[in-house]
Formats: sequence, C-alpha cells, structure tokens
Amino acid sequence: MDYKKLGKRIREERLRLNLTQSQLAEDVDISDTYMGAIERGERSLTLDTLVRIVNRLGVTVDYLLSDSVCGSDLGIMEQFRQITDRQPLERKQLAINVLRTIFSYFEAGNK
Repeated sequence: MDYKKLGKRIREERLRLNLTQSQLAEDVDISDTYMGAIERGERSLTLDTLVRIVNRLGVTVDYLLSDSVCGSDLGIMEQFRQITDRQPLERKQLAINVLRTIFSYFEAGNK
C-alpha cells in the first residue's frame, strides 16, 4: 500500500471541495494531527476511517486506492467518472476531444 499516494489523493479531493484539513478531520471525527499525517502518507488508517473519509469527500474507496489496486477497465472508467463528475458539460466534451486526439496519435504511431 502506497500511503503517500493515498494521502495525496485525499488531499486533492479535500482541496477540490475547498475544505481545510481541520474541517475534514472534524467531519470524519479524527484529530487534525492525524488528518495531516494521513495526507502526508506518514500514518495508515483503519477501514472505518477510510469509509468516513470517502463518504465525506463524495468519492469511492477504489478511486482513492487506485494506485494500490490492480486496474481494470471498470476501475479506469470509474476514475474518469470521478474526475469529470462535477465538471460542466463543455469541459467534459473538451476532455473527450483530448482523449480522441491522444488515442489517434497512439494509433498513428502503431501503423
């Protein structure tokens, strides 16, 4: 388990919601110090704490653990959904266009 990557992803999601460490810690009933250590990857966390964090952040456990769990198409699509979920339609369309361009580039390189 890569606790640094888990902590980084928790921090990214917290910031996306404009929450401070203190606010998130209070919402999930842990100390500010412990929350900081989790985000820095210095401390592990219990399943119970992880569930409270994902519920508060509005993400899934597999999204937060995606660096530690073997990928699958379903997991990749869930990550994409998590990233695009709160974006406006025009940004989602832009992301699709960027992906199409990237995949076209890969396909052109394999010919």
